[in-house]
Amino acid sequence: MGRMLVFISLILAGSAGLARAQDQTLSHPTQQVILTITGKIGRTNSAVGAQFDHPMLEALGLKELSTSTSWTEGTVKFVGVPAARVMEAVGAAGKTVIASALDNYHIEIPISDFERYPVLFALRMNGQDLSTDRGPIWIVYPRDDFPELKNETADTRWIWQLSKLTVE
Repeated sequence: MGRMLVFISLILAGSAGLARAQDQTLSHPTQQVILTITGKIGRTNSAVGAQFDHPMLEALGLKELSTSTSWTEGTVKFVGVPAARVMEAVGAAGKTVIASALDNYHIEIPISDFERYPVLFALRMNGQDLSTDRGPIWIVYPRDDFPELKNETADTRWIWQLSKLTVE
């Protein structure tokens, strides 16, 4: 009886560990990949790093953010995934990300921005999926809630057509 209890305990402990490991994995994209994350990350789902399609990003949980921008008129309503949640999903272990756009624009962004501010990887603007001129992803800062974000340095981090993040 004692051996049986030890055996059952070992099976249950192993199952709990397996469940935690499965919680740590990323699913695989079934649609077109719109974001690839490489570098210092703990979770991947491809040979190149972590790849996300639109549904995978949405599954991380969407938030709304209304703010003005330097490129649009008035206050705009954005819907997207909190940047901090994406960094958590891939197990980011760096201090910065190099954000790269489809047009080869890239900028270094401190990961602390994603922790300090509710930065979004926006997928929609005013109820519509982002069009090809800004989408599929636009990094959006809550500039109306944080006056320190209304400057040129912060504006350079509003990268649209985001396609890749490299965690350093």
